[in-house]
This record gives sequence, C-alpha cells and structure tokens, in this order.
Amino acid sequence: MFDVDRVDFGVVARGSDTVKRVKIRNLYKQVVHITDVRTTCGCSVAQPDKTTLQSLEECVVEVKMNTRKFTRRKDSNLVVTFDAPLAAEIRIPISAYIRTDVVLTPGSATFGTVDQSEGGTVTIDVAYAGRDTWQIREVKSASELLEVKSTETRRENGRVNYNLVVSVKPGAPVGDFREQLVLITDDTSSPEVPVLVEGTVEADVTVTPPVLALGELTPGQTKSVRIVIRGRKPLMIDRIERDSATGGFKVRLPTSASRVHVLPLTVTAPETPGKFDEQFTVTIEGREEPVTFRAYGNITGGTN
Repeated sequence: MFDVDRVDFGVVARGSDTVKRVKIRNLYKQVVHITDVRTTCGCSVAQPDKTTLQSLEECVVEVKMNTRKFTRRKDSNLVVTFDAPLAAEIRIPISAYIRTDVVLTPGSATFGTVDQSEGGTVTIDVAYAGRDTWQIREVKSASELLEVKSTETRRENGRVNYNLVVSVKPGAPVGDFREQLVLITDDTSSPEVPVLVEGTVEADVTVTPPVLALGELTPGQTKSVRIVIRGRKPLMIDRIERDSATGGFKVRLPTSASRVHVLPLTVTAPETPGKFDEQFTVTIEGREEPVTFRAYGNITGGTN
C-alpha cells in the first residue's frame, strides 16, 4: 500500500524547509481507515491529506523535518495506524543529516501566488561557516519554469554568503508547482544541498467555473447559470462568443470595468439529441489573448 519503505532526506541545510511525501493506496475492495499518523521523534512531523480511502483511492502523508531546532544525524519512524478493514500499525524509517555549517534563510523558495503573465522572484541567503575557499559551483534544476542565479556576497574569516535568486518565468503553466533545486558545492563528502521551491501560478484573468455542467436538457430548453470573471486588475469585457453555431445563449455584459464580474448566462440547448460540449470565448479589452470556458450536457428526447 505504501510507495516507499524508507523516508531518507539525505543531507540537508539547517533552516531549510524539508518535505517528503509518502503515498498510500488502498489495494482492497473494503474501505481503509487511518486512525493515527505520527512520528517517533520531535525532529519530524507527519500529516495525511485524508484518512478514509475507498477501494483503489490514494492519500498522501506529508513528512517534514524540523531543521531549525535539530541538527546532525536524526533517525525516527513514521507510524501509520489502521482500524479498517483490519487493525494494523505500519512503521517506516525516517533519516536525515542536518548540516550545521550551511544555513538557508528563508528555508525555501516559497512564492505563494504568482501572476502567470509576470512571473515572480524569491531570494534566499545561503550562509556557510567553515573554509574560506567554500564555493557553490553549480545550481541544478530539472524544471523549465524556473531560472536560478547564485551570486557571492561575502567571503571573510571562514564565512561565505551567497544570494540564491529563484525566478518563475512569465508564461509558466497555471496550477500548483513543487520543485527541488540542488546546490552543487565543492565539499568532497556532501557536495549537494537541496532547496525546496513551491507555489501556485495563477492567470491574470480567471473564469469560475471553467466548466459548466448543464446536466440533462431537452431540445430547445434554456438553462440559466452564473459565471464569475476575475482579474488581478480592473477589466472590461468586450464580448462573449460561442464557438459552435448550434443552440444559443444570452448574457448581460457589464458596462464598466471591475476586478470581479458576475455574469448571468442563459444557454439554449441544441435541437439535436445527444451529448454536446461547447466552448465560449471571452474577449477582454486590452488583452491580446481571450479566455475560455466550456459548457457540456446531454440532450434527451425530441427527434433525430
């Protein structure tokens, strides 16, 4: 049921936000219920995103190390307790080595919400105490949505500082992201320092709901719904068009600019029975690309 038999954080910097995810999949026909998730050491915490799993359903347990309070080698266990379909307790070893010579401030590149059209930037201070000659040789990233640059800002008396500038590129895909950078240093024993990067890319204009489920309709039947169009800045809606010529719709467009528009929309079902899936295009003044939303349903009755 578990996708791993060990949670190994490896060598991490002090102060870093260090997270691993463990997937649990219900392989049984019966419902699986988790009664408790914990760790055996205060150096780590664990939290599931759900505790009841239907057959073949999955959940994620997020395990975090406390790298601010604890240092050096830390070993514990993730303990997951079940009471259905059978009583059971599963233990998965957790291990990490928290360096004392490398400190990240803040502990991760956490962007929060990023405007898709503008991108965003976060700066992390990487502080090292030890050798005068210590260096970050390279920053590795497997993600095409990120740009990373490291710049040395201090080197004296065995202390070295770098600014790590992490940027999300404009035009990055909408949605949540979680990536990991790796600092490659000149340390012979532990050259890699992981850095967590996470956030959410949001379009400058969004339509809610993006998909309208109209359900069962008869030919020519009308159904009224509301759509909400939000912008990061006040926007003026020029027009709304339906890509297909089948059926029809009515909408009352706003007469002034606003960051939030609540629009009453009445959709008329096509005359031909069967499933339909239509796309609507919203043109906004001053915005080169339109935004879209869909409406789908099933036309029943009538004649072919």
